[in-house]
Parts: sequence; structure tokens; C-alpha cells
Amino acid sequence: MTILCEHPPAFGVELEEKNIPVDHDGQENELVLDGGFVVPDTNSFGHTFRDYDIESERQTGVEEFYRTNHINQTYGFVKRMREEYGKLNRVEMSIWECCELLNEFIDESDPDLDEPQIEHLLQTAEAIRKDYPDEDWLHLTGLIHDLGKVLLHPAFGELPQWAVVGDTFPVGCAFDESIVHHKYFTENPDCNNSAYNSKYGVYSEGCGLDRVFMSWGHDDYMYLVAKENKTTLPSAGLFIIRYHSFYALHRAGAYRHLMNEEDVENLKWLKIFK
Repeated sequence: MTILCEHPPAFGVELEEKNIPVDHDGQENELVLDGGFVVPDTNSFGHTFRDYDIESERQTGVEEFYRTNHINQTYGFVKRMREEYGKLNRVEMSIWECCELLNEFIDESDPDLDEPQIEHLLQTAEAIRKDYPDEDWLHLTGLIHDLGKVLLHPAFGELPQWAVVGDTFPVGCAFDESIVHHKYFTENPDCNNSAYNSKYGVYSEGCGLDRVFMSWGHDDYMYLVAKENKTTLPSAGLFIIRYHSFYALHRAGAYRHLMNEEDVENLKWLKIFK
């Protein structure tokens, strides 16, 4: 897949240093926005955000989604998908044409929203622009971060939702207990493979997340599209695209033992994005 933009915004800007509050343990706290976009207290169904246990009209379907996802997202599967889709030989289109394709799809893994994806992209970009008006690269990152969901479209292979959306996590090492619906990993073949079920698995301490295979889906695909097309987005933009669904890291602090110094710096921007 190649995405073309006829009038690209000016990315490649210098990252302005932000004051991100830290607690006594040196961990970044949630960013408090000072105006602009106001985060609502409840989701589209009147419940708290990302509550996967509360009974709702979407809860059963979301849990079944993660059961299938956790069983099938193996190291071998991810490796095959990266090799196949890394060829980028499916379709060539503009960014907006890609956005319009997403109007056909609703994310089955999302417990908070059942709106078409194009609305989510526009809401994300506008919310960022209100709070960070000078960070044009971040506005664009918000607009395109979910474009990889075109993998659901027939032109891109019409992959099942479990192979496109949902929270992401490393494969090739132990599945952390902070991953949503962790219990279903017991049926994943890698869970009983000594090469893949240890803390480090096939990786090493501080190897860097760019060396880690993440569960396959829209995040990794859009990351490959942007990287292989020589995007001028800064590394923080690519980091956001690839790891914005990696909640085990940016919400629970898991897998930090695999991060390098660049990852640590980029994680600050991912937390702002979240």
C-alpha cells in the first residue's frame, strides 16, 4: 500500500520540550490538558472508558473478539503477515481516499464507541489541534493513526477483525497479565513454547521496541506504510502510530525492559496522544 498526499503538511518540525508531570517514582503521570478539548466522563454507552467487564450491549462481542485474537496472534502468524503486507503492493491512494474507505467499518474491539472510523480520525485530529496548535506533525499523526484499518477492506485482503483491531502486545515473549482478557492466551500455542513464553523470549533487555514483533493489525501495518514510504514524520509520530494500541505499555507500564532510550523519550508523546 502506498498513501499519497498532494499537499503534505510541514512535518519534520523540532519537538518542543513539554513539561510532563512525574510522580515520586519518576513515572509520568496523566497529562492534564489546559483548555481546548474536554474529555468526557463516560463513553457512548454511559459507562466508564475501557471497562471490559461491565455488562453492556457490546461487552459480549468485545470479549469474544479478544478470545479469538489471543488464540491466533502467534509469533509465526505475525511474521507471515509482516512479510506479506510489508511488500506494500496492494493499492495506491491518497490519504483522504483511505479515510473515506474507513467509513464502512466499525471497530468490534472498542467497548466505548460504535461510530464509523472516519469520525474517530477527524475527532482525534481536531482534539489534538485544539490543545497542541503548533505541533502540526501531531495533528497529522492523529488523522492517520488508524488508517491501517483498511486491512478490513477487500482490496487489502479483507482480514478478520481479530487480525486488524484491538489492543496490541508483543509476541515472541511472555504475554503480560495486564493485557485485556489475558485468560484466553492459555489457548495460544506460543504460551506452551519455551522459546516464546519467558520474560525476554526471543528478545534481549533494552533491545528497543522497533526490534519487537507486535501482534499483527492496523497499527503495525500503518507503521510499515509510513516508514517504507519515507515519511518525514518525526520518530515520535511513528512511535504513536505503531504503539497507540499497546495499552499494556502506556497504561500498565509492562514491557519496559525491552525499551531503549529513544523509546523512553517517545513514550512521553504517546502518553500525550492517549
